[in-house]
Amino acid sequence: MGQKRRRKGSQRQKQIQPTPPPWGHLETQACRRLVELALAEDIGPTGDCTSLALIDPEAEATAAFVARRAGVVAGLPGVELVCLAVDPKLILSPRVEEGSSLRRGMILATLRGPLRSILKAERTALNFLQHLSGIATLTRRFVRRIQGTPVRIFDTRKTLPGWRVLQKYAVRMGGGYNHRLSLSDGILIKDNHLAALGGQVQRAIELAQRHRGNAELPVEIEVENWEDLEQALAARPDIILLDNMDVALIRRAVRRRQQIAPEVQLEASGGVTLANVRDIARTGVDRISIGALTHSAPALDIALDYAHTL
Repeated sequence: MGQKRRRKGSQRQKQIQPTPPPWGHLETQACRRLVELALAEDIGPTGDCTSLALIDPEAEATAAFVARRAGVVAGLPGVELVCLAVDPKLILSPRVEEGSSLRRGMILATLRGPLRSILKAERTALNFLQHLSGIATLTRRFVRRIQGTPVRIFDTRKTLPGWRVLQKYAVRMGGGYNHRLSLSDGILIKDNHLAALGGQVQRAIELAQRHRGNAELPVEIEVENWEDLEQALAARPDIILLDNMDVALIRRAVRRRQQIAPEVQLEASGGVTLANVRDIARTGVDRISIGALTHSAPALDIALDYAHTL
């Protein structure tokens, strides 16, 4: 009977794959703070002295953001905020939708306006676009590797200070899912929490469940060995995170979960790579969380090419 419940849960996960939440108020607020900091450090106290020396203040131009490599686009709303902060006369016209796949040479957007302002905004705009598109691109690679399984790819809180909201947005654009945004979004009992309680797994879960009361806070616990897994399954948290376990042990943990508590979700994390993620997904876990999506994604090569001066 437990196996039947598990299959239904897997089918339900497949059916409710949501459309990634779009860029909203939270992303706009976070981006505006970052744009202010970025432009202050990039432009400096006296402005773009090169453009002031070389460029006619009346010159107008058109430029295009061009993908130098294939990937996934994320961050065009942030580029627009950068451009508007530099000069409200700058007009950004996107040519592709957020989260769409890019081919090498594809134009993502065009930018029109005063040439001095385009040059002033260029580096900061590219920094935002390359970084976020790089995260979306890496996430999409992981998502494609596990295609055909009901497993979902999650990020972590391993993000750059101040960038978390935008980096997690980029993960969604790549087809991934967001773990906690902050410590207030869920209870995740990790190794140091357990150490503080003398390794009492069941007590930790009971305290967490009591603390949340009727609040919709998921209770998750990280386990590193079989003994802790057995204790965690007996206490039935919402999620058990299998930390740095090899594929054989993860598969065994999935079978044990089916026997004891099929309603508990299992999440694999630690040491996940593009080379092994599909093997992990095929063990039967529900989720895979990957810190590298945000802390190690290479920037996507995107350039700003000048089309012509008007």
